[in-house]
Amino acid sequence: MVGWWDVLHHRNDILCIGVIARRGAISYDSSDQTALYIRMLGDVRVRSQVGFEPERRSSHPYLYIDFRTLHSEYESHSAPERRVHRLLSFQRYLHSSRLLRGVPQQIPLHILDEDYTGQARCMLEKVGNWNFDIFLFDRLTNGNSLITLTFHLLNQYGLVELYQLDMVKLWRFLVMVQEDYHSDNPYHNAIHAADVTQAMYCYMREPMLAKSLTSRDILLGLLAAATHDLDHPGVNQPFLIKTDHYLATLYRNTSVLENHHWKSAVGLLRETGLFSHLPAEDSLNMERELGSLILATDISRQNDYLSKFRLHLDQENLCLSNASHRHFLLQMALKCADICNPCRPWELSKQWSEKVTKEFFQQGDIEKKHKLEVSPLCDRVANTVGNIQMGFMTYVAEPLFAEWARFSDTRLSQTMLGHMGLNKASWSGLQQEQTSVTEEVEPSTTGTDVEDAAARKDGNTGGTSSKEIPQGSRES
Repeated sequence: MVGWWDVLHHRNDILCIGVIARRGAISYDSSDQTALYIRMLGDVRVRSQVGFEPERRSSHPYLYIDFRTLHSEYESHSAPERRVHRLLSFQRYLHSSRLLRGVPQQIPLHILDEDYTGQARCMLEKVGNWNFDIFLFDRLTNGNSLITLTFHLLNQYGLVELYQLDMVKLWRFLVMVQEDYHSDNPYHNAIHAADVTQAMYCYMREPMLAKSLTSRDILLGLLAAATHDLDHPGVNQPFLIKTDHYLATLYRNTSVLENHHWKSAVGLLRETGLFSHLPAEDSLNMERELGSLILATDISRQNDYLSKFRLHLDQENLCLSNASHRHFLLQMALKCADICNPCRPWELSKQWSEKVTKEFFQQGDIEKKHKLEVSPLCDRVANTVGNIQMGFMTYVAEPLFAEWARFSDTRLSQTMLGHMGLNKASWSGLQQEQTSVTEEVEPSTTGTDVEDAAARKDGNTGGTSSKEIPQGSRES
């Protein structure tokens, strides 16, 4: 097995080679026009060199807003005037630009400070535990949880040696994947990707899958989990469609974000040449299967996958020796991993709930600002974290995990269902507390009186505002 921990301590040499090797390069095959189109849209340097400008089908003001400013607390008056019409690879473009301008590059790739090495190693020894705290692990790895976790799992399965993956190329690939997640997104960021990857690992260790999955299945499952939301802009598909964004046009309003995540991942695989040593047909097939897994995370197709899964279980005709059936189960596992937050212990689940709701509300604020119809769940006035989460659990999470438990009736499945039930009860209790406080306050009560009423309700004079969500006391 590769001495991967030593690789972490020699990361700067690997990174240096990677940065020098990729500056300004396009490594797509000319025959793959969609991938080339994405890469050209994604790199301002390329556009400026070849004179490429994407066709614009709308004059909606949102098209003149840089995605980098979507979730910024500070809004510059000049920001909307900047004509940057792309999502892909901004972080990497910025890093390269700093190099070209002679500004010292500040890439956060100091993976493990010596003080944290022991703690991070200890956590990775328990990476298969369902209560794995990805937020703590991200802090221990200095914000590089996705790189460290994915590298560890690939190596733990022996995939690095089995597929003869070049260490420099693999490292560059993982670095670029993490960079292409938008750290400004409250929810759809690299920590979410790391959390999904850890959950996917837990599912693939379940007896029904562990004894049947091939090394190829495991490799694709881990890569799909790590890249499933790659370059997510922090807004949903309906938003891109109603603003006539170029990605919506490119993918014909169908699985817009998922197609973009997939093509972005393919772009990084080709740019780094991670699979370049494999036969061309094998590499293309792996890219297609990777896409099939990522496209399965489209929440708008939830009922299609769930109905198919339920039918298989009813007819008891899943055959794990069948490659297509194993692939379908990987799709279902990734779907579960993607929305497993309600199934985590309360203190982890609550943090994710608040983060995803913050991202929803930020999109709603943008829609209000530009006189657009506010998307469902995105209006901070009409919704709360609690009611959004209870609805999500009832109509999306519970049906999916109930069927997963039918397929894999294990301790993990029962633990997840137990956590979800307790978390749902916790949110219900918080909602009732907030409702009670609101009902005690007369309509003419001022903001100060609201705080006083909440304080009296809590039995102290320094109580929190009724708009705050108190810290959960129900430990799952």
